[in-house]
Amino acid sequence: MSQGQEKQFPPQRQEQPGQTSKMQPVPETDDPRWIPSGKLKGKAALITGGDSGIGRAVATLFAKEGADIGIVYANEHQDAEDTKRAVENCGRRCILVPGDIGIESFCKEAVDKSVDFLGHLDILINNAAEQHVAESIENISAEQLEKTFRTNIFSMFFMVKAALPYFEQGSTVINTTSITAYEGNPRLLDYSSTKGAIVAFTRSLSQQLIERGIRVNAVAPGPIWTPLIPATFSEEHTEQFGANTPMKRAGQPREVAPCFLFLASDDSSYMSGQVLHPNGGKIVNG
Repeated sequence: MSQGQEKQFPPQRQEQPGQTSKMQPVPETDDPRWIPSGKLKGKAALITGGDSGIGRAVATLFAKEGADIGIVYANEHQDAEDTKRAVENCGRRCILVPGDIGIESFCKEAVDKSVDFLGHLDILINNAAEQHVAESIENISAEQLEKTFRTNIFSMFFMVKAALPYFEQGSTVINTTSITAYEGNPRLLDYSSTKGAIVAFTRSLSQQLIERGIRVNAVAPGPIWTPLIPATFSEEHTEQFGANTPMKRAGQPREVAPCFLFLASDDSSYMSGQVLHPNGGKIVNG
């Protein structure tokens, strides 16, 4: 452990993509103190990577605020079922659609299935991502490079293209980028590159869709305790995860979800092409 960095979590390691139930402690994805105010009443939201972590926290919060939810995920079936249960416990409907978002035909299928079940689509959350540690660019294979870009940024093109025919004026797109888009990360070179691309994608798409009354924004989390962390890093890194932030700790998914709610609701009606930064106090000037 580096000098000056405190132990944050017990040492732990998982295989990708990671499971919530195996984490110590389990991430906090629900805030029991939240008082709903109907900000998304009557809305339908589709969330990629909605089975766990930030995606689950967003799904749960959106459901509390009145939205029905579509969850797109890879193969973490138990996590997805747990999220579906959380949404339904809020009195809202939820559909689960498993598959590979790096494939355009699946993205169209996921959107179509969700709309068939939910009846309409108002909010698209492009949240799913994968990351792999590599000490050198020489260790990043062409296969890994393409897979990371397909999951993290190609999928956003595919999902938006599929969702647009269903969108009406007032619909919103929210993309999950990362603090690594601004700070960089030498061990997450391909991942950080996709996150930079997401910032440019958000800004450019916002300009393209603004005349149609569709807003596009993004959220750039810092270190957040999700299954992706023990499934990516060594036990030593996981122990001190988040300790290098000004707040000296990692964030919880429930602390990020309100950013998505703000951007999805009319509270942010005069914002498009912007990025919010829940990152523990780091200044990134972006």
